[in-house]
Amino acid sequence: MNVKWEHLAAGVSGGVLSTLVLHPLDLIKIRFQVDEGWSTLQRPQYRGILHAITSIARQEGLSGLYKGVTPNVWGAGSSWGLYFLFYNSFKSHLMEKNQVQTLSAPSHMLIASEAGSLTLLLTNPIWVAKTRLCLQYDALARPTMGENKHTKFIQYRGLFDCVKKIYKHEGVKGLYRGLIPGLFGVSHGALQFMAYEELKKFYNKQKNAPPDAKFTSVEYLTFAALSKIFAASTTYPYQVVRARLQDQHREYAGVMDVIRQTYKLEGLRGFFKGLSPYLLHVTPNICIVFLVYEKVTSRK
Repeated sequence: MNVKWEHLAAGVSGGVLSTLVLHPLDLIKIRFQVDEGWSTLQRPQYRGILHAITSIARQEGLSGLYKGVTPNVWGAGSSWGLYFLFYNSFKSHLMEKNQVQTLSAPSHMLIASEAGSLTLLLTNPIWVAKTRLCLQYDALARPTMGENKHTKFIQYRGLFDCVKKIYKHEGVKGLYRGLIPGLFGVSHGALQFMAYEELKKFYNKQKNAPPDAKFTSVEYLTFAALSKIFAASTTYPYQVVRARLQDQHREYAGVMDVIRQTYKLEGLRGFFKGLSPYLLHVTPNICIVFLVYEKVTSRK
């Protein structure tokens, strides 16, 4: 297998940069996702994105907007780095094996799914820690109505303290909360990469350019944005389910319990909570990641 370590470096660079810039929107998205609306658990209430930003800044300080940024940077950097490394290694291997210059859309989806599944298995504990830290409110009333009334909410001092305490109190199972919907979410990455590759291939074909032709920064940004919006619009509900499973303030029996309760009490709308800050976050995020990645790997 042809392993190119520059893909790892490029993915890490793009993931870290985009996360540092856009983390506050990611934090707001998670807080919207877990807000059931009906619960008497006194979570902070927000009327919209701007109200959330101003409320968090006023109540928790500017640092409140960056709760969970450390695991987010570690998670985004390692995930994008590993994803690009695995994806391009699998892609190179398949192209050499089949002796072709380009792959079909199903082939892109297959290798993207393989790369995404392997990456998630290695990084899931970091994402659990990120969710817990993003949902570490300064003050929270005692839980009621289906929540575990005897739960004492744990305070975490940072990424490693969070991982250590989750393992201590919940074991390995706690570090892999949300893995099942996360694996379903691999389809998100698969659809995104398939769309990204197909857009590049289609564009080159229209210009009668070779399959490996390079593009301008604007073209890369356009392909990245379109592919992300396509993938996000079709797979978003799994993220709500995953966030709710990873939240320490609420107890669910499993994936189906989250789906059942969310649909019963909130309807289909409940599965799309946080979509607006998510799109505002991921669209420029993915543009930064892919642009940095393409520019780094195109250097000779």
